Amino acid sequence: MDTVGTRGTPAPPAPAGDDARLANLGYQPQLSRVLGLFANFSVAFTYLSPMVGIYSLFVLGLGTGGPAYLWLLFIPVIGMLFVALVFGELASHYPVAGALYQYSKFSVGPGYGWFVGWFYGIALLVTVAAVDTGVVAYVTALTHNWFGWNLDPASHTTILAITLILLAIQTVLNITGAKVMGRVAQFGVYVEVLGTFGIALILAIHGFHHVLGFLFSTQGVQHAANNPLGLDFHSHWLTGAALIAVLAPVYIFYGFESAGDISEETKDAGRQVPRAMRLALIWGGIASLVLTAGLLLATPERNAVGATVKGGGMPFILGQLSTGLQDFLLVLIIFAFFSCGTSIQGAGSRLAFSYARDGALPASRWIAAVHPRFRTPVHALLSGALVTGLFVLLVFASPSRNIHIGFITYPANTNVLVSLVSFGVSGIYLSFLLTVIAAAIGRARGWIPEGSFRLGRWGWPVTLVAAAYLGLMLINIAAPTGLASPRAYFNLDWITLTVIAVIALVGALYFVVGRPDRGIARHVHDELEASGAERLGRR
Repeated sequence: MDTVGTRGTPAPPAPAGDDARLANLGYQPQLSRVLGLFANFSVAFTYLSPMVGIYSLFVLGLGTGGPAYLWLLFIPVIGMLFVALVFGELASHYPVAGALYQYSKFSVGPGYGWFVGWFYGIALLVTVAAVDTGVVAYVTALTHNWFGWNLDPASHTTILAITLILLAIQTVLNITGAKVMGRVAQFGVYVEVLGTFGIALILAIHGFHHVLGFLFSTQGVQHAANNPLGLDFHSHWLTGAALIAVLAPVYIFYGFESAGDISEETKDAGRQVPRAMRLALIWGGIASLVLTAGLLLATPERNAVGATVKGGGMPFILGQLSTGLQDFLLVLIIFAFFSCGTSIQGAGSRLAFSYARDGALPASRWIAAVHPRFRTPVHALLSGALVTGLFVLLVFASPSRNIHIGFITYPANTNVLVSLVSFGVSGIYLSFLLTVIAAAIGRARGWIPEGSFRLGRWGWPVTLVAAAYLGLMLINIAAPTGLASPRAYFNLDWITLTVIAVIALVGALYFVVGRPDRGIARHVHDELEASGAERLGRR
């Protein structure tokens, strides 16, 4: 794999094809093209972050699906591989910062592309807030072990302070250059390897409590009497428990598309970005499989599921390790969250830069400004950090009783940030689905892929499978089935759909008033589109 140049050595000049292709799309290079394949892959992989996902969702996957939930991860991995193939073909043809927004803009039109970017951008900002607040419990545990501090991880003040400190560090590092972002992500990959393969190996050496057959059992979680979370699947695993348990890995396997967000900083982007997308998914799947299997086999011999879920999941299992190993693991977890948030913020800032460069945002000229020394969209980073910080403030809004608004019930003691976080996944799936639909529309109009990665005759089948997967899973994520439903562990009934509707409404209001599509319409020229169409005699 390619790597960025060594410190102090000037980066080699970008291949002429990179900037020439950018010029064909109507843009002049403004960012530093300093990332190789490994750095590009690292940003995508650390955004996907198997470690962050599993350490956050293991207890819910086990509690809803039992040990057999392990095999459900193949569903999102395979489904998203089809999506990555579609995105890879688009990324190879349109190697421009902004990824999904640019793909949709060129494939369908300015208005359609703007809404895809709107949903995707809000989802990225929300995800940074979700990731950075998610690290608080691990930071408080480590500071207790090292310094004897007794910080309350549930305290709103503690959450706000730790999150804002983390966000400030991430923003400063991202401002200082794409190469720094790449190095943080590359180190994050090594941390992910230690935190997944390494922990599974340590648990194996310490001694597993089950044989491999345990991984194919449900331990009766589909029965209400045996379910440690008190859920009732009416004794159905495949058509009941599995439909909910699959959401645990579904909430992990995205982020690979961020490889396309940093295309203008990647050398040989048309070839390397599609590879990075696929590699991030494949290695993310392998790491997740190994770590989850190791954790499951390390659960107690008696009452494996019940004891683990009631014990808190990951802390319960890892509690059998020595104190030194536990502290080492806490450091790894904290850095995994940190690198994940850094990569997401970096990708989101490139989307904002790409958006603003087309005049699609308020104060577009300011947001699109690139720092003359660092060659980074510093104002996009600062404004994104500000919005994320405002989202974090929502932890203070937590009603003490149920709030009824028509047929919608907002549950008591649920802070508003948790409700917004549900859009972090539903918004991603929605923007993914809209982008795949855009690819289908472009193909139906006679679009001819001209990048180095092409699906050829498999284009239509792959696109249709990708759309079907995203559509079905979006329904599974957002379906309002009641606050007493097992799905409520992942989805707050009508709240998830309400958040989607509110964000869509706000976007629609700005679209009508600001008409950002008019600015975007001046940036939809692609010289290759004309040449391909001429060969078919279509234009």
